[in-house]
Amino acid sequence: GMRDMSTIETPPKNRLAIQTSVMKYSPDVVRSAIEMELARGGQVYYLHNRVETIYSIAARVQQLVPQARVGVAHGQMRENELEKVMLKFVQNELDVLVATTIIENGLDIPRANTLIVDRADLYGLSQLYQLRGRVGRSDRRAYAYLMIPTEEALSEVARKRLGAIREFSDLGMGFRVAALDLEIRGAGNLLGGEQHGHIEAVGFDLYCSLLERTVEELRGEAPEEEISSSINLSLDIRIPEDYISDAGQRLRVYKRVSSAVGADELDAMRQEITDRFGKYPEPVENLFRYARLRQEALALQIHSVERSRDRVFLRFADSSKVDAEKLLKLVMRDKRATFSPQGLLTLDAPDLAPEKLFGAIHSLLDEIRL
Repeated sequence: GMRDMSTIETPPKNRLAIQTSVMKYSPDVVRSAIEMELARGGQVYYLHNRVETIYSIAARVQQLVPQARVGVAHGQMRENELEKVMLKFVQNELDVLVATTIIENGLDIPRANTLIVDRADLYGLSQLYQLRGRVGRSDRRAYAYLMIPTEEALSEVARKRLGAIREFSDLGMGFRVAALDLEIRGAGNLLGGEQHGHIEAVGFDLYCSLLERTVEELRGEAPEEEISSSINLSLDIRIPEDYISDAGQRLRVYKRVSSAVGADELDAMRQEITDRFGKYPEPVENLFRYARLRQEALALQIHSVERSRDRVFLRFADSSKVDAEKLLKLVMRDKRATFSPQGLLTLDAPDLAPEKLFGAIHSLLDEIRL
């Protein structure tokens, strides 16, 4: 509540997304990646973050691609030596720059459009995203190859990082990468100087909710009583495996849909999912409809919306934001609707298709809202 936040999600004109691959290290892949880039007149970053072995790695690259002009750059070089190497690379006098993470910031070389990262499992998510940003800085398609020992040798955290960097390859994903990195690593105490806190124990979303309520109390504002709303209309809302095959990606989509705020955010997610995975099936549309109905139920403070056979039941809380007079008129006018003193509105809805069922419930809520 102290500062507004804005995010820039629109990339520069003609900029293309970087094609990212996570794979086991293979000399053949390294050779073909470098040769492909050289064939189109480009340059290559080869990232190896150990100064002790960087020259032997450079020699191996030279052996794999004898025709390439290979240079080395790292932070322990003398200033004038490092400057000479970097100027050669900028002036296209080198084809491959074998470097440490010294290249992480500040380089804008449009000809460099292939990045090979050795032992990508040792880097943080935000660092990988920043390093990947060294390529793809023109209107050419760029490629990033994240090399790992074997999939089995990865820790669970490394597997999450690499899965995320592969998934978030579209342009304008920087903020989402940072948010996911925060979830994976945890964070410090937001209200103090400690480098540890309680976010990891309760989850980032819940922590932010608790923090917001605490700030409201400190300001002397009485936070509204939280009402949880459940929706159960006996419809299939699963994301099919043949639509999104990766389980981690499916879980992230479920989470983002359930935590979306407002119809505009859901519409933006519809567009994003269609762009990434293609036209989605009916169960995914039902998932979005569930999320939108839950948003309305929360706004009106309705406990639950449930369907049993040919009836829909809406259970209201004492604090529900509905107009009692409008509700009474509805029940008197519509013979399909009944209302009990316990706060339960029953609506007959025989054999309605999902689209018509959700339409009928939304129309009812619009009619009785305050």
